[in-house]
This record gives sequence, C-alpha cells and structure tokens, in this order.
Amino acid sequence: MPIPDDVTGEEIDKDVKQELQSLPKGLAEDVSRNLVMVARLIDEDPEGAYGYSRVALRLASRVAAVREAAGFAAYASQKYSEALAEFRAARRMTGNVDLWPVMADCERGLGRPEKALDMAGAPEVQKLDKAGQVEMRLVAAGARRDMDQLDAAIVTLQSPELASNSVQPWTARLRYAYADALLAAGREGEAREWFAKAVESDKDGSTDASDRLAELDGVEFVDALVEDDGDSDHDHDSDGDVEVVNSEAPEVETEPESAEDSVDDDGLDDVDDMDDDEGDLKS
Repeated sequence: MPIPDDVTGEEIDKDVKQELQSLPKGLAEDVSRNLVMVARLIDEDPEGAYGYSRVALRLASRVAAVREAAGFAAYASQKYSEALAEFRAARRMTGNVDLWPVMADCERGLGRPEKALDMAGAPEVQKLDKAGQVEMRLVAAGARRDMDQLDAAIVTLQSPELASNSVQPWTARLRYAYADALLAAGREGEAREWFAKAVESDKDGSTDASDRLAELDGVEFVDALVEDDGDSDHDHDSDGDVEVVNSEAPEVETEPESAEDSVDDDGLDDVDDMDDDEGDLKS
C-alpha cells in the first residue's frame, strides 16, 4: 500500500520504536511507516488503517506492538473476532492487562455480553489503572444493556468517578453513558441533567452530548436554504444562516452486534460481585 513521502516512521511512540529495534533496520523502518499510517487513518478511515495494519503484521507478526495495532485496526473496522485474536496474542507476548477492557468489548461485538460480564468480574480488572477500570465499567454497563438490563446498567455506572467534580480524560464518556442509560430507562429529567454535565466536561468533542441535549430540549439546528428570487419581503436572510426550530427529540435505539466466530477465554467471576452502590474500552 502506498505511503506518503512525509511519513518517515520516526513519528511512532518511543516504546514502539524500542520494540522494533529487534528487527533489521530497513524492516523496522517499513513497519514503523505502516504503523504511522494505522494511527493516522484509524479514526477517519478504519478500513484503510486495517489495510496498513495487515502489511505491518505480515512484516513483523512477532512484535507485540504490531499485534496490538492490528487488533485496534480490526476493532475499529468491527472485525471483532480478528481483533480479539490479535489482542490476546499481544497480551500473551507482554503479560500486560491493559487490553482487558477492549477484549471484553470484542466479546460484546461478537454477541456474547455474558462473557464480557465475566471478564468485568475477573481479577485482571484489579490490576488495571484508573482509566482502565473506568473503561471496564463502561463495557460492563454496555453488556447489561445488550441484555436489556437497563437498571443494572445504570447501577454499574454509578461510581466515585461518576460523582466526582474533577474532570478526567474519561469523565465525558462516563457521564454520557450514564445519561444515555437513564434516557433508555425513561428517566428523561435525570438524563438531561447528565447530558448537560457531559457537555461541560467534553472539551474536545469526543461525544455528541450537546446534540443529545438539544434533542431533549426540542431544538434542532438546520441550514436555511434560500433562493434569491429578488423578492425583498422575505422573512429570513438569503445567505444560508443557521436558524433554530422546535422539534421532538428522536428516539434513540441501539442494537448489539451479531455473533461471529467463538473465541475461548478463562471463566471469570460475574460482574454482579460489584458493590451495590457502584455504577467499556469499543468503530
């Protein structure tokens, strides 16, 4: 696959670069450039990122960072069985538990929410850092929703991290997930409050909380398309300004991914072992 000339491979993370030092210099450079393309495309063009990840995988399948990148590219392309296999391979190579939440989310994508819940109650979760534990909570709540257990999903998300006024990298997504679960349960007033809180913490626009809040308020933003017919008695401008109109908020509906190939994993404790007061990873 073609790689732009401005991509040198030097852009990759220093830890990944260190892993690639086990390869011959020319090969390491080729792998690095493909990994840079994966990172560059994964949000806007997941299939393109997937293609570059397969090239890197053919070149250096025994490098954990390559297997991990291939896993994320497959995950972004909704190839969950393949993603899970790559994540498990990377974990075997490193012994690292950081991929545990996204592995559980792959189980959801494969139509196995019960397996994701088993993983949410596993000892590996206690080894995760705070961000990883929050991600695992999000995945567990999503699994509950997959099983139509809305009340359990809401309880799963209730946590000190949700209640905290401190804004962390995960805060917006956690508040958003909680608001969305409340809305699905018919608790519209509470949902509006938490969507507003999500907006406050979402400085980089990682969620569409502002749009969801507008929907609940019955507000829709549309482009006013106006033809210039020379009539001076128009009630609006003729330059395509944005106007606000009232409308009913559309019903939000989600569907679980269909099941694919089965991937075995260790039997783990159920997420029901979470504290009753307590309240995720996973395209």
